Amino acid sequence: MRSRRWLYACAGVLFALASSAGFALHGNGHSRDKHGDHDDDDRGGSVYSDHDRDAMRDWYDDHHDHLPPGLAERDQLPPGLEKQLVVRGTLPPGLRKKIQRCPEDMERRLPPPPPDCEHVVIGGHVVLLNIKSFAVVDIVHFELR
Repeated sequence: MRSRRWLYACAGVLFALASSAGFALHGNGHSRDKHGDHDDDDRGGSVYSDHDRDAMRDWYDDHHDHLPPGLAERDQLPPGLEKQLVVRGTLPPGLRKKIQRCPEDMERRLPPPPPDCEHVVIGGHVVLLNIKSFAVVDIVHFELR
């Protein structure tokens, strides 16, 4: 009888330790980006810096009268597709069809993309896209005029 209690006590302790270890590995269950709040400090080194964003906006302002496909007002995404274009998300097939090459002169203003990534244009946005997995690494939104 005494050894059975000891066995149950040890099993309970092991269960409690395993549960707390899993909780520690996976966090507290709350996503930092759950409501669309993007923490700039959590971006890592392979995304657009403030300097990159400024360079893209300067390029956009300089070329406003002659925007290429993908950046012109007529290329703006409908609200349903716009909601699907999110950082750390996967580009759905409907948006993959809308990918345009980033203009060369804008590309020259940007640092080289990380391996397997490209700067692309989708519906008025410049997107840093992993071209193998279609994962969205970062996005620069332009206010279309």
